[in-house]
Amino acid sequence: MSAIRLLVLGAVRQHGRAHGYQVRNDLEFWGAHEWSNAKPGSIYHALKQMAKQGLLLAHDIAPSTVGGPPRTEYELTDRGEEEYFRLLRDSLVRHDQKIDELTAGVGFLVDLPRAEAISLLKERVAALEEWRAEVTEHWVAPQETPDAWGHIGEIMRFWVHSADSGVEWTRGLIERLEGGAYVMAGEGKRSVDVLMDSTDSTDGTDSADSTDSADSTDSADSTDSPEGGDAGPRGG
Repeated sequence: MSAIRLLVLGAVRQHGRAHGYQVRNDLEFWGAHEWSNAKPGSIYHALKQMAKQGLLLAHDIAPSTVGGPPRTEYELTDRGEEEYFRLLRDSLVRHDQKIDELTAGVGFLVDLPRAEAISLLKERVAALEEWRAEVTEHWVAPQETPDAWGHIGEIMRFWVHSADSGVEWTRGLIERLEGGAYVMAGEGKRSVDVLMDSTDSTDGTDSADSTDSADSTDSADSTDSPEGGDAGPRGG
């Protein structure tokens, strides 16, 4: 899974149609450039790649008000909608993904119906508990402790601690959702406070057709496009 794909698809989807600078602003507003590879070059690269893969539809509109080339706006296609929800669900269920993938998934959690989000998170708890059991079964013989492994035992301690803390956090989120926290998909209008105020770029580089920066190669968006299919209704 790629966090940048989920982040970009989710950011575009929140606007309905968005240009690269809006997506970049939103992700920077959320701090995604600090905890993921959502750097400017990677964002523009992802937009272009997913448009080529049929996940986004590109629209060339009037040039930026501060000059520069025509601005390109993007919106999700049916395949993009399907891919977005596939990535979102996968990010919440898997116990072995990178932290940026889980973080991106939590950021778009409210795009799912409440019951589905709770169900996915319960699957995550089960997967973490199963993984913890496997760790202790393979690393610790009967009557043995991590101390018997010397400093290597710290690896087992770390894995067990990670599993336990992951279960604790996930159960807490499940409890909050069951208690009615947040406005989930299909429950009414949500606040747009999570979106950056719409502004024009001050340097005229808001078009995703501008030259990619060197860090665009960090993106995992050069992968083959996913299989097509009809997408379900949009959440939220």
